[in-house]
Amino acid sequence: MMTKILVVDDDANISELLRMYLEKEGYEVKTAADGVEGITTFRMYEPDLVLLDIMMPKKDGWQVCREIREHSSKPIIMLTAKGETIDKVLGLELGADDFIVKPFDMKEVFARIKAVLRRYAKHETGDGELIKFDNIEISLQKYELRIKGKTIDLPPKELELLYFLAANYNRVFTRDQLLDKVWGFDYLGDSRTVDVHIKRLREKLDGASDKWSLKTVWGVGYKFDVASEQ
Repeated sequence: MMTKILVVDDDANISELLRMYLEKEGYEVKTAADGVEGITTFRMYEPDLVLLDIMMPKKDGWQVCREIREHSSKPIIMLTAKGETIDKVLGLELGADDFIVKPFDMKEVFARIKAVLRRYAKHETGDGELIKFDNIEISLQKYELRIKGKTIDLPPKELELLYFLAANYNRVFTRDQLLDKVWGFDYLGDSRTVDVHIKRLREKLDGASDKWSLKTVWGVGYKFDVASEQ
């Protein structure tokens, strides 16, 4: 079955360029010219990955990303002409998986698509054991987090990061080590990605237990700190 990609961009030339090259690489492609059409097409087409422009009429890329994340964890790569840190941070907070800055080279586009799809494939076939600490259960098999018996929605990458740190509790990892272990050596992002995901995890884990925490080791990195053996 062909991998389906949805391109959401109001620039018809960019959409057509991406469609032409992606189809040549063996992908099935549909395009949408604005945010509203993008949401509608996403629901009907059910793509495996979305290439999503930020600056669009009717609904911008941030709004589209937010709405997709309410119902789906399918990979989203944002297309931005700015390339500013604030754009990346906001996109990561909304659940984007990666960024491509315009103007882009098609080799970079293919590399990022393949890297994100590889990471997502691991989500679908999760083979990890259940990890339990006080008031928390993390299942990589089900891609599920439970706090005090309640299921908490997490994007796949947040859950993978939490699972990795909890599986190696009380061990400190640098940002680069976490990028390598959780995102993969071929990830083309930067260390701020880790900071954003840790911030989001802390918000969701707040008040869960006083026996463990996501701890910052200043000047080094992060660890899942367990106060006493569970």
